[in-house]
Amino acid sequence: MSVVELTQSNFDETISNNEIVIIDFWAPWCGPCLQFAPTFKEASEKIEGVTFAKVNTEEEQSLGAHFGIRSIPTLMIFRESIGIFSQPGSMTAKDLEDLLSKAKSIDMDEVRKELENQQES
Repeated sequence: MSVVELTQSNFDETISNNEIVIIDFWAPWCGPCLQFAPTFKEASEKIEGVTFAKVNTEEEQSLGAHFGIRSIPTLMIFRESIGIFSQPGSMTAKDLEDLLSKAKSIDMDEVRKELENQQES
């Protein structure tokens, strides 16, 4: 599967129309981002059931600001439109596979219950 370029105009639609979305916040001047890009692309071709997306923080500064991106690359995962992971830094292909495997195994009913409890307090 190819990597989706996320913009302000397609962000919400991409998040809501895909069960799991992993986003790489990056910039063209960022050395670690450029080093991580092939790993991210290879994973997108190998791992089923996940939408891989990238946000160019130079072109989409409002998205970077909205999510408080202060360091790039930053990886973020949404599952069922809920943010379940956010961490700056790149990772190895194995760590990326392991992370996505864990994201697939999360009990989203538990996550929704926890979010409801947080909103009530």
